[in-house]
Amino acid sequence: MESDRESERSEGGRREHSLRDGGRSPSFLLTPPTRGGGRKIQREREGREKKMLSRAAALASVSALKSAAPVSVLPVFRNLHTSHQSKAPVPALPEKGGKVRYGFVPEEFFQFLYPKTGVTGPYMFGTGLLVYLLSKEIYVLNYETISGLSVGIVILYAIKTYGKTVAEFADKLNMAKVAEIQEVKDATMNNLMQSIDNEKKEQWRVEGRNYLFDAKRNNVTMLLEANYRERIHQVHTGVKKRMDYQIGLQHLKQRLEQEYMVNWVEKSIIQSLTPQQDKESIAKCISDLKALSKTAQARV
Repeated sequence: MESDRESERSEGGRREHSLRDGGRSPSFLLTPPTRGGGRKIQREREGREKKMLSRAAALASVSALKSAAPVSVLPVFRNLHTSHQSKAPVPALPEKGGKVRYGFVPEEFFQFLYPKTGVTGPYMFGTGLLVYLLSKEIYVLNYETISGLSVGIVILYAIKTYGKTVAEFADKLNMAKVAEIQEVKDATMNNLMQSIDNEKKEQWRVEGRNYLFDAKRNNVTMLLEANYRERIHQVHTGVKKRMDYQIGLQHLKQRLEQEYMVNWVEKSIIQSLTPQQDKESIAKCISDLKALSKTAQARV
């Protein structure tokens, strides 16, 4: 309809222009327009524009493909589970559920609509949605609705009446399971910590192995030094014994020579003495002894 009105306005403007010019406008401008003709002309123009645009796009794509560099068509494989998201910590599960209204509507829904619609926004949204479903017969009220309401009321009554008891019983079962799992975890952690301590002790022993080898090397060096000194002592003792033997042999030889000379001299002197000389020597000795005795008595 809008296209027909625009065509009629353009035709009316052409007629006024032709009348002003004194009827010198072409004859086809004076023909009354028709709705079908205007639509046909518009369609032809749109078709020509589309063809021109498609041709221009095809030429541009062909020139771009010619000027572009060759592109590899090999498939690119990406390793899974290698992004940084896989290393992100797993969030802890909440122990209790979020707050709800009317038993099933989450509190976040109301908090999301409050800044935009105000306090009554969520309620108007729910009411409008219900009215829309009922008015458009998207949801049809029948006997199933009554059954659903009855079942919902029974479920709500059971939750309000026995929900706390059932929740406590479920929490006890859950706590028992958690305690068992925690016990297994603690035992495993203790075993792992013991393994870590043993591994650290073994590493410490391995580090001390160098000191042990150094001590063994020092012991071997000391044993070799002691053996060397013991052999030197044995050599010194043997040499000393031999030298003592030679010294003793020389002393014995000198003593024998001395005794021999003394005996030979004494014998020679005795043989050279006469009996008269013996008597004189004996008398001399006696006189010397008497003189010595007198001097000793005088001193006393």
